[in-house]
Amino acid sequence: MTSGRGTTSGRGALTALHLFLVWAMTATAVPALGFGLVVAAWGGGAGATVPVLALAAPLLVGLLAVAGLPVKDVVPQCGSVPRRLGWAVLVFVLGTLGVLSGLAAYGGDVGLGSAGTRIALTGVPYTVAAAFFVPGRWVRAGALVVLAAGVVYGGFVGPAQSRERQHEAEVARYREKAELLYLGAAPPGMHVSRAELGPATFVVDYRPVREGYETGYAGLVVRFSDTPEPRCPEPVGKSVTCAVDAHGEMVMVRGFPDGTREVTLVRRHGKAEVSVAGQSVGESGLRHLLDTLHPLSDTELGELMREKEIDHGF
Repeated sequence: MTSGRGTTSGRGALTALHLFLVWAMTATAVPALGFGLVVAAWGGGAGATVPVLALAAPLLVGLLAVAGLPVKDVVPQCGSVPRRLGWAVLVFVLGTLGVLSGLAAYGGDVGLGSAGTRIALTGVPYTVAAAFFVPGRWVRAGALVVLAAGVVYGGFVGPAQSRERQHEAEVARYREKAELLYLGAAPPGMHVSRAELGPATFVVDYRPVREGYETGYAGLVVRFSDTPEPRCPEPVGKSVTCAVDAHGEMVMVRGFPDGTREVTLVRRHGKAEVSVAGQSVGESGLRHLLDTLHPLSDTELGELMREKEIDHGF
């Protein structure tokens, strides 16, 4: 019984040493290889990386073969030099595929921690590949768990976190101009069709819900202005009437040859000047739009971003 426990303990120690060597060697050699490839490509183009790969790949296979020595009596594939070399090639290929998958995930903005963490993670795919060759149920189960965790994080959790970070960054970018981000209730039968935030303006287009079947348009513009109150343009055209009431609100009506007219209302709102205009929406509808003006909420901003109905031009 004691001998059996000692043998099992000895095999466990050799397996742990073996997997540690695989991780340590690859976590050291693979980043160095990657750096060498970058330097070669920078100096001589893609063709210059071929000699580096031709030299480094056999060297890494040799290092893996050395890491297989402690378990030559435990792992059948490491029992002889030829089989150990074959095992090293397999581990090298499988581990390199894992590293390339990790690089693809990192290129997709999946967070992999600090530079030191990323270097340490480089050796994990090779270690997992080596663990699958160890004839131990728990070792292989552990390797399977690590592999599954990597797939779930790299394929699902990481990308979701990346999208969340990008969304938060976009929201913060819009909130830099919070004093311009105002929205009014859409006129009856209309919805927000498009919104664009510029360096000094926020423009919102309202169009019919049944666009294509119904016509109509209303526009909202919020802009920075230094004037204390709106002013009628000078001179006013023959087809234009304009007036500023006692509350500082400007009403301008422009007539067109076909008998239609466009109404524009302008008023101050905090540090900004707000104007609404439309041909199919009457003055009362435009005034209601102005009266319901409110700061763009996170929910409204999120919905506009989700529907890709808002953009920024800066």
